[in-house]
Amino acid sequence: MRSPLMRRFGLGAVLTLVLALFGLAPSASADSAPAGLTFATDAATTTPGGTVHLSMTITNNNTYDIWFVYQTIDPTYLTTQRPDLKYSFTGCSLAASDGTATACSGTGPTNLGTDYGATVPPGQSRTVTLTLSVAADSGCNGNIGFYSYYYAEFSDSTNTSGGPVYTPETRVLCA
Repeated sequence: MRSPLMRRFGLGAVLTLVLALFGLAPSASADSAPAGLTFATDAATTTPGGTVHLSMTITNNNTYDIWFVYQTIDPTYLTTQRPDLKYSFTGCSLAASDGTATACSGTGPTNLGTDYGATVPPGQSRTVTLTLSVAADSGCNGNIGFYSYYYAEFSDSTNTSGGPVYTPETRVLCA
């Protein structure tokens, strides 16, 4: 008498073999996120009266154009707990795909998505750079940091979102 367990095992093995032969078996490799947001600063420290450039790059890892981006940028909790740190965003520029830079439409903790410009084709990225100015009468020995959430829509009607994504912190030193 044949065991029903062996019959089920045999059926599962045959089904797995058929799926593998036709390329329908799930793959073990992980795909990268359809879009990614990264940050960089041109300096880790500054002094009161100084400036730091905060660059935000969105990369399209999908096979379709990014049509729309919504992004927020807000100070971290520890930054908000230091009322002696005085800073503001005073400039914004978009690095175009040809390397030229154009002015952005807005600065500060706003919807930065419109600042990324036109569509972002597959495999390309767009970088927005904000100028962070520290007031001359700002306190010292504090870190200024931000976090961001983003949402991107693609031309195939899919979307992705992510966050919080944290920026590198800038330390305000006194000379």
